[in-house]
Parts: sequence; structure tokens; C-alpha cells
Amino acid sequence: MLEKINQTADFLRGRVNGELPTIGIILGSGLGNLVDHITDKEVIPYKEIPNMPVSTVAGHSGNLIFGTLNGRRVLAMQGRFHYYEGYDMKSVTFPVRVMHALGIDTLFVSNAAGGMNKEFKVGDVMIITDQINLFPENPLRGHNYEELGPRFPAMTEPYSKELIAKADAIAARKGIRIMHGVYVGTTGPTFETPAEYEYFRVIGGDAVGMSTVPEVIVARHMDMRVFGVSVITDLGGKDITEVPSHEEVTKAAENAQPTMLAVIKDLVAEC
Repeated sequence: MLEKINQTADFLRGRVNGELPTIGIILGSGLGNLVDHITDKEVIPYKEIPNMPVSTVAGHSGNLIFGTLNGRRVLAMQGRFHYYEGYDMKSVTFPVRVMHALGIDTLFVSNAAGGMNKEFKVGDVMIITDQINLFPENPLRGHNYEELGPRFPAMTEPYSKELIAKADAIAARKGIRIMHGVYVGTTGPTFETPAEYEYFRVIGGDAVGMSTVPEVIVARHMDMRVFGVSVITDLGGKDITEVPSHEEVTKAAENAQPTMLAVIKDLVAEC
């Protein structure tokens, strides 16, 4: 794995002109338009990158984008990889390993999520304060490479409290409604049953999705700072009768983009 990480990182170093970034961004469903705000872009399709998987999900482009966002050099993943697509956890989290090898020390993750917190409404933006891992496999399972991180990494602060405080201050300054909550990660690809939504709420979850948790575990294994945000694209529970679809989730995420962008762009500048 180390050889593949270094091979991919070396390839990207040779393709990128200018300074390498220290900030990485993983864009989730319907949130890819952040790239429109990145200037001086260098776009590298996943299919041209050695060892890089290719996303199979509608709405997920497959590009690495190097450029400048609000004055800071960034690397954005336009399209991520999911366990439900059939990838193993090493493949799902491989891009995060490569980011770290390139010198990235701060990771922004975004996703679309179903909400079970009774105070949430569709279109809310939720800062992720913690997570619950319900995937059947941990991305750190197997041989541990000490060059990457410790065998038993602590997860007491999966999401940076410092970055959360900065985001709260930005939202307050801009008069933006911002929620906080715990993200539950599941395999998918089915949307949750009403009983499952209730179960996730009872065990402490506020929103649920099919990504993010593996990437955050790997990032923290390498001591990267993480900031996470979910767009609440649908609601679930025993009293919810609406049936979600991928198209509706994507549309709700797109409608929430201005709120998310307003916070993330300023937060990137303050990192």
C-alpha cells in the first residue's frame, strides 16, 4: 500500500504546476459546484491517475482539482468512493492517504444526509461534531503501517473543535442558520427504514449517510485536522411518510449549496 500511495503522490507532484496545497476537500452528493469557486484550476481525471478508483455514482464527477479557493491552495475531490459500490475500505480511503503524502494536513468533508433530529428540516446545514461507525469493516483493519499512524489511534476528537468554533463564528457573522449533530455512517445503498431512523436517533445520531466515516478515521489515523458538514436532504422516522429518491437528495443538496459555500469558503481562508 505504501508503494501505491507514494507512486500516486509522485505522479501528482509531476502534474501540478505551482505550490502544493495543505487543505483537502471531499465533495459529496450535489455539492460539486464548489469547484466553480476555485480559481487557477488544474483538473486531473481519476482515470488518468495511477491506482485511483473511479466513481460509479450518478452526480459524482471523477476529478482531482488543484487550485485556489479564497486565497488558499486546495485539492478538491470531485466525486468520492463508497463502500456500497463494491470497493474495499482501503480503496475508499486511498485518496486521503495520497492527500497526506502530498502534505495536506487539514481535510474538509461534505455529504448529503438523512436527518432524524426532530429540530432539523430539509435544507439545513449540519456541522458534524462526532460520528458513529456502523460500517461492517474498519479501514484500519489489517496490517498497520507505522509510517502512516499508530496501531490504535484515538478518536476522542474526530472533528476539530477549533474549526467548528471558527465555523460557528462565521455563521453567526453572516446570520446563517447552522445546526450541529452526530453523523451515523452506514453501508447503504438502501435508504433507511422508519425503524432504523428511530434506532439511529436513540443511539445518539442526528443524521445518517453512506460515506465520510471511513475517510475521517483514516485522516485522524494520520493526525490530519478534519471539518465535516452535512446537508440534510431528507427526513426519516416513524412519523415520516415521504419516500426519498437519489434525485430528490441531489436537488436538496444543490439548493443548500449557498449556505454551505458561505461557511466553507471563509473557513478555508481562516485555516
